[in-house]
Amino acid sequence: MLKKETRCIKSWGGGKLFELDDQGKLSLFCLLGSIYDDLSVGDDIDALLETLEKKKGPSYQSANSSASEHRPVLYVEHRNLNPETELKRYFGARAVLGDQRSKQRQRQFHRCTWMTVFKETWPRFSRPGISMSLVESKDGIQRFTFEHNRDYQQVQFKFLDAVESMDPNNFVVLLQLNPYHIDSLLQLSDVCRIQEDQETARDLIERALYSFECAFHPVFSLTSGTCRLDYCRPENRAFYLVLFKHMIFLEKRGCPRTALEYCKLILSLDPDNDPLCMLLIFDFLCLRCREYTTLIRLYEEWEVHRNLSQLPNFSFSVALSYYHLSQQEDISPVENQQLKQKSNVLLQNALIMFPGALMPLLDLCTVQPDAVVSSHAFFGPSSQIGQPPALSELVSLYVGRCHSLWKEAGLMLWLEENVRKVLKRVDSHDPYLEDCQNKRKQRYQSAPRNIHRHVLMSEIKEATATLPLEVTTQPGMGFDPLPPLDSIVSYIRPERQNMGASNESTLSLFFRSLLPNFNLQRPEDRQEVARAGRELNQEVNRLMVAMRDMLANIQFREPQWENNHERDEEEWD
Repeated sequence: MLKKETRCIKSWGGGKLFELDDQGKLSLFCLLGSIYDDLSVGDDIDALLETLEKKKGPSYQSANSSASEHRPVLYVEHRNLNPETELKRYFGARAVLGDQRSKQRQRQFHRCTWMTVFKETWPRFSRPGISMSLVESKDGIQRFTFEHNRDYQQVQFKFLDAVESMDPNNFVVLLQLNPYHIDSLLQLSDVCRIQEDQETARDLIERALYSFECAFHPVFSLTSGTCRLDYCRPENRAFYLVLFKHMIFLEKRGCPRTALEYCKLILSLDPDNDPLCMLLIFDFLCLRCREYTTLIRLYEEWEVHRNLSQLPNFSFSVALSYYHLSQQEDISPVENQQLKQKSNVLLQNALIMFPGALMPLLDLCTVQPDAVVSSHAFFGPSSQIGQPPALSELVSLYVGRCHSLWKEAGLMLWLEENVRKVLKRVDSHDPYLEDCQNKRKQRYQSAPRNIHRHVLMSEIKEATATLPLEVTTQPGMGFDPLPPLDSIVSYIRPERQNMGASNESTLSLFFRSLLPNFNLQRPEDRQEVARAGRELNQEVNRLMVAMRDMLANIQFREPQWENNHERDEEEWD
């Protein structure tokens, strides 16, 4: 059926969603209440982890699955928030910890935290001015919010001034004096990541995470699933963003199980609105760490009130989960047949509902279909061109993120088999095709703001290219992408005198372009913008050198505690 390209190695053989409008028709309301570039770098790690997982045998997996059946689907375990737990499970404690044990006795005591551990290379921690308060407790749900004291508010104003006026010296001094300022850490982490300094970028995010955890309210729980944070409050948004970026770094490091735990945590903070659209990545993480039953459970429990089958990622990934379960060796032939049949039905439904996903998926998998498939009108170019804007965005996001999961010969043979069956159903005019066509026309006309936010933060080029103009033409801040339109402002920044653009440096213009009030089309800025484009790389490199030098040379003299029994107890908090 299919021809393999000469350059190809693979072959075919890998909230509420909708509401009724005034006319009684289904319309797109809110898809979820509201990864980076190429994932192939983790293929070798995945192969190694899969080999080690198979050595454990089916008894280990069945014991874990039976214990998790009685827990909520979004249950979060403290120990799974630490990536060392996952690495030690595969490679052993000795290989992961190395000589860390011998250094533990020399280490200073710091507050015990679950999400990250204080590093000796970090500046000495002192309360940065962030606290958490309990806003409301009702019907078993507790609502919290982070708060900034007056000193932290002043630092926040200086940060915004530094971004707007962008004197590099002021920005460096701000980080030197306030090494745990959250937005500064977020901004610098993005700069380091763009400069391909992943280690520093990840370290800065972990430092921000540690600062947040030290500010937790005594009754705030990471695992209960009953604690909520309102994304409309800017103080809370930074916590969401830090968790999201930390989750992405974990997945890139080869810790998908730990990343899935953080995905559950973020989703549990506001499951109804899902401001960062974690459901768009939940399936990918489940498949990466082979948590197939977890994905199926969420799908079955949430399908009634969230219509997850109308999301391309869930439609394809749930079918893929059933297929992987059918390939297990410790199941009976009858169960194998049932799972395989279930996976076939779900995959065919996904292909009929989202036909525009097939050809881009095969293209990224470097697989060339034969003329029967590529020339058929159902899977041809018209299936992609005729997609509504929101659907194109969702399909591109799924294909760009999950195409690496299909790069197996067995999966391609399974996909080929079901594509043949779908074409037969199309040629026989199956009534289900018309039903799906009507759904595509009525829904997906526009995506909610949180989906755009997820696409921007994921930085998957296939999906970013499909963003609407109202999103791509408006400037955004890396430390607060697409803020909600109904933001709750806790404190107001003092007004500043507007400085003329003629006195701005190239780097100043670049960082001012990140602010909402920047207009690229102002005549007085055109020459400066053109010059900024030519010199931006040199300026950013100079800033990076200054930042790295600052981070490497920060030293704090630790007081001698051995003979001082009256030290401040707050240092332990």
